[in-house]
This record gives sequence, structure tokens and C-alpha cells, in this order.
Amino acid sequence: MKKIVLLLVTLMMVITLGACSSKKENNVSNENNEAVVLNVFNWGEYIGEDVIENFEKKFNVKVNYSLFDSNEMLYTKLKNGDSYDVIVPADYMVERLIKEDMLQPLDYSYMTNLANLDERALAIRDQIDKDGVYTLPYFVATAGIVYDKTKVSLEELEEQGWAILKNEKYAGDVFIYDSERDAFMMALKNLGYSANTENMDEINEAYNWLMELTDKMNAAIVTDEVIDAMAGGEKALSFAYSGDAAYIISVNENMGFFMPNEGSRLAYDGLAIPKNANNVELANEFINFMLEYESALDNSLTVGYTSTDKRVLEELTAEGGDFEGNNAYLFDLANPNNELFNDNATMKEALSELWVKVKVK
Repeated sequence: MKKIVLLLVTLMMVITLGACSSKKENNVSNENNEAVVLNVFNWGEYIGEDVIENFEKKFNVKVNYSLFDSNEMLYTKLKNGDSYDVIVPADYMVERLIKEDMLQPLDYSYMTNLANLDERALAIRDQIDKDGVYTLPYFVATAGIVYDKTKVSLEELEEQGWAILKNEKYAGDVFIYDSERDAFMMALKNLGYSANTENMDEINEAYNWLMELTDKMNAAIVTDEVIDAMAGGEKALSFAYSGDAAYIISVNENMGFFMPNEGSRLAYDGLAIPKNANNVELANEFINFMLEYESALDNSLTVGYTSTDKRVLEELTAEGGDFEGNNAYLFDLANPNNELFNDNATMKEALSELWVKVKVK
């Protein structure tokens, strides 16, 4: 009898321990075995092909995946009370959301994939979110000039920097990205100023720089269509984010990427959980899942932006890797003239008004 009781007790302990060991992965289903929904809000075309499906299968949940096209759209949605479980704000918006107490701290008990995060990405993160209280790195990036090597020489780029976009030799052969912060960054950097200046004299000088560009160059002001257009060799020169440039170079060997020595922007996209998230537990699971090797590889291969996973970074840039020799993928992080965009209300208001004037010129 005692043996039977002991056997039953042991069996119960095994069952209990087994339930506990799998709790973290299975605690996302409700009592009726209906799939729990995770609401994710991310940039367009900014995730691996299989990541969402793989997460849904692993946790037996449904991901409601929505897209935004600017930090401001994300901010407006949150201010209006829209609820998301995971969001991907960029640099200055991370700073603003932290200042306005709109994010909640991550639960590091879920974060089992931290050891392989690249120290350089973490250093960029720490400039706006010290020690990652609220965010973990999704992608890091920069911006520069994509150029057609059959039309533009590297020597010209090195000599002229951002000013090459105003070289009348290339009139009608230039794309400019429709982003006020990025456009003014080019001008400010070429003039020797900070991309985060609040000095109105410097901002107005950059405004005149951009007006001169549009007057002389008949530059096409575009958004994401620049990717396919430059991959097809439609223009000689274009502003481009490093991830887009990496893709362009991978499909068109005549294209190159150049970062002017006078400096550019750094970009940090962080995985974060809003204060009003409905499913915080699953949100932490999702962020940790995004940092797994398989997810990080899929994300970087699909999107083209620099992985923050050291293993993926090494694999994709090694001999035979998809981004071997692609300097837009493995870009220079050492230039002290590169800056993150800060949250700057004074600058934002000024640039918004001036950029409209540039575009309608």
C-alpha cells in the first residue's frame, strides 16, 4: 500500500514538474483553448518571411500584425489610445516614449537570447535607453548615398560628400528620400553642423542648401519606390538607408554605397512594449523570439538591414555569405560624425514647415 501511495505521489510530482517546465511556452492559451491574440505594430516590409508563422505555431497563438510608415504615425496611434503589445519605434521616438512614460520595462526573465547581441548595437541602444530598460535592438542602420558605379566615381564622392547631390553634372539623375529629418541631416552635415541642431541660423542655412538642390537638380522626392528604382539603375545617385542599399547592391552589381565622411545618421529600431499592452507576458516572449538565431537570420535576409545577432552578422558577411563584401550591410560605425536623431520638438516644428516649402518648390 505504501508503495502504491509512494508511486502515486511520485507520478503526481512528475506531472506537476512537467507542467511547470512547459508553462512558459504554453501559458498563452486561454481556458477554452482559443488562440490568444498578440498585436504587433511594425514598419512596412520589416520582418522575415516566416517569423510570424513560426511564432504562432510555437506558442499556439494568433499574431495581429499591423504596419506604420513613420514614427509620427506610431506616436499618434498610441496617443489616441490604440493598444498594441509590441511596437518597433526608432531612435528619437524611443526617447520620446520613455520621457512620456508610454513604455513599460521589459521582463528580462523571458530574455534568454541576450548573449549573442552585438556590443556595438547595444552601445547605440544605450545612448537613448541606458541598459535596455525599455527596448532591445531589432536592427541598427545608417544612411548614405547609393550610386551607379558606371556613372559616378568614388573619387568624386570622397571629394564632394553630400554635396555631390547638388552637382549639376547629375541634374535629373538624383533621388531624395521624402523625410524631413533625413533631408535636413544631409544638408546640416555637409555644412558642418549637428543633425540635432536647434540653431535657427543653421537650420535656415540647411533649408537654403535644400532649396538649391531642388532648383538645380530637378531631384525626384520619393519614398520606398527608390529601392526598386535604384536596383533597376534608374538614377545615378540616391539617398538611401543602409538596409535598402544592401538589397540594391545585392541585386545590381553596378551599384555602390558611400557614407560621406562629414557624417550621417545612425538609426536604432527597438523592440518595445507599450504601457497599455493587453498581453504583456506574450509580448516579452515575442521579443525574445525575435532575438533567436533563426528569427534574426530570417529577418536580416528578408529585410537587408544589419543584424544585431553576432552569429548572423558573421555568417552573412563571411566568404560565401549573402552580404559578403557589401559595405552597406556591414557599414562603418566608427565615424564620430555619425549621430542618432534626438527627440527635439523645436527642430521638428521648424523642419516640418520648411520641408513643405522645399517639396512644393
